[in-house]
Amino acid sequence: MASKSNGDPAGLQSFFSDLVRCETRLYNALNDRLRERHGIVTSQFEALRYLRDHPGSRVADLAAEFAVGIGATSKGVDRLEQRGWVVRRPNPADRRSSLLALTDDGTRLADAAEATVTGALADLVADTLDGSPGEATRQVLATLRSLLERGQIGMPTG
Repeated sequence: MASKSNGDPAGLQSFFSDLVRCETRLYNALNDRLRERHGIVTSQFEALRYLRDHPGSRVADLAAEFAVGIGATSKGVDRLEQRGWVVRRPNPADRRSSLLALTDDGTRLADAAEATVTGALADLVADTLDGSPGEATRQVLATLRSLLERGQIGMPTG
């Protein structure tokens, strides 16, 4: 994906480096808060929230949403199931797959963890995203994500 407005490779590499390092640090900060307050990590929270908001999803749906392999996603769901937060139910439309649902405990955990994540993000980034530079940043990232997803770029193979 070449830059149409700026052919500066160092600028593109710097953007990539900043983007990845910010993501890593935010993800780690959320991991710390979630682990401390709820005994889960960010990836577990994201899966719980997705299943809460998309009832009847399959492992493949989670894998596609988070651009993660199906095997790794299935193992993650196994761990959520072992903790009593998720159940697998037969898929009436396809005997080869299961539909996932949160248990009542899983729903309560997703809701409580969401409040923790919202508070942490407010502490960590809200001031940075205020005003027109913040809006421009959100728009750039939303556009980039949309282009990558539309082209199925960065999806795991196998």
